[in-house]
Amino acid sequence: MTRTQTTMVPHLGGSQIGYRMPRPYDPTKPVLVMVNSFSTSAELFTPQFDDDALAGAANLLAIELFGHGDTRSPGETFTYWDTAIANFQVMDALGIDKAFVMGTSQGGWVAARMAMLQPDRIQGIVPLGTSMDAETIRSQTLGCWNGDEVCSPVIAQLTAPVGDDWTVAGEFTDFILSAGIGGPASDAQREHWHELHRKNYAGDAGRRRLLMAAINLRDRDGLHGRLGYVTCPVLWMHGTSDQVYSVANAQDEIGLFTAAPDARVEVVEGGQHFLSASHPGQVNEATIAFIDQWS
Repeated sequence: MTRTQTTMVPHLGGSQIGYRMPRPYDPTKPVLVMVNSFSTSAELFTPQFDDDALAGAANLLAIELFGHGDTRSPGETFTYWDTAIANFQVMDALGIDKAFVMGTSQGGWVAARMAMLQPDRIQGIVPLGTSMDAETIRSQTLGCWNGDEVCSPVIAQLTAPVGDDWTVAGEFTDFILSAGIGGPASDAQREHWHELHRKNYAGDAGRRRLLMAAINLRDRDGLHGRLGYVTCPVLWMHGTSDQVYSVANAQDEIGLFTAAPDARVEVVEGGQHFLSASHPGQVNEATIAFIDQWS
């Protein structure tokens, strides 16, 4: 897979944004922007980049959030709104006017934010294994995780400065693998993820990036009151084996997209939280049909 590229954007005083677009941009095809899940990178979308049918249907562009991959900001604080704004600036830098947006987990609420911020530029969104709520009792009642209970110990462990030789603990990576894809399929896959985390979150700068990413996850604002401002079609795909957010929550929240010309949930039997990685065949096929319908 092509190495991550970076581009500078004005947001937050000048930020370096990591992205991957392995194939030359074809202006005759629509664009699918892909936004990765917590603590991952553009590599999460390898099954999408490797799918010739999906790559034939759209230009594929994975943009890494603040706190993830090769993306860097001048300061230590950032939010999901900052990522949504910076994503548009990456599109501007690449000469892309309009796009569909696929987002896995936290990427799903970045996709929704992009649709709210510049509705004339977003042709449709494909949230995967996500929630549009903050961390609330309501979402827990519907079978979603307790984000405060999970994230607060991680945040506490990341608060103190560390030396240059520090890297994220292997137990953290194993937890992400378990929650995201139900555990690694092989020793090679497990080592790949461990290597990815060690690379992205090393030294005190890496600790600070992961700390703010975890704070964002736990303390994010809910979008319920804003979803009526999403005016593009919505294809929400959700797996029945998602350990973080539930199908029941997705089916409840899809009704809040009241201004979307079409908004529906497609349930994927056995699908995990990182649905684009666990069930790429179903995700890619449905995304192609969605793009063909609405482009």
